[in-house]
Amino acid sequence: MSEFILSATGLTKTYKQRSGRFGFSTTLVKALDNVDIALKSGTTLAVVGESGSGKSTLARCLLQLQPLDAGKVLFDGRDLASLDREALRAARRDLQMVFQDPFASLNPRMRVGEIVVEGLVIHQLGDAEQRRAKVVSMLERVGLSAADMKKYPHEFSGGQRQRIGIARALILDPKVVVCDEPVSALDVSIQAQILLLLKELQREMGLSYLFISHDLRVVRHIADEVAVMHRGRVVEQGQVEALYANPREEYTQNLLNSIPGRHRQAA
Repeated sequence: MSEFILSATGLTKTYKQRSGRFGFSTTLVKALDNVDIALKSGTTLAVVGESGSGKSTLARCLLQLQPLDAGKVLFDGRDLASLDREALRAARRDLQMVFQDPFASLNPRMRVGEIVVEGLVIHQLGDAEQRRAKVVSMLERVGLSAADMKKYPHEFSGGQRQRIGIARALILDPKVVVCDEPVSALDVSIQAQILLLLKELQREMGLSYLFISHDLRVVRHIADEVAVMHRGRVVEQGQVEALYANPREEYTQNLLNSIPGRHRQAA
């Protein structure tokens, strides 16, 4: 059994982009350019880079939410592209996602209990009583309560909504969770709470995280390894402390230098 629960080789994804004065011309944009990446079981791999670097496209392609032009994605040793519809559906139980915007990612017309239980219903897991018990347990695990099941998303703060999003992702007991900028829409004080919660849940549930972020300050608090993306390529990857202490690439150095107060901390 490989130590890598999720790995990818040679990932390539190209988009057509309209250009010219009237949009009649098209140019090709390589969102992913021969990307190799590997996530060790039970660890957190952060993928960092500026907006447009390809990190969110990478996340969607790893989860088979977007088709690849080329490359292979292995989950638990299986090539996801080779799975039939039913097998891929089953694999997706183990591959869940926490989205960036806790305001946009929750259906405002659904109560919290309905939002969190939805995955259990879709995958036909348990009866009504078992599902309710599991939803209550998961809500309490993320710092909410059984009484919150009857409320709507607009009744919660941004941090609480992200807790709901985390509960929704974890209700199926996944093995891998892709966190796509999960704290970037939150206040700094709330960011720390959500990061701490994610780390606690990782320890308790043996989760593996792919953590997408543009913020190296945030990444240092949660990641074991960091992969730096620039223009669709992984330009540098390594253990988090080693990369912070001795970045090889100028692009990585610039990202680190943009962290507020970094030079004062190093002094």
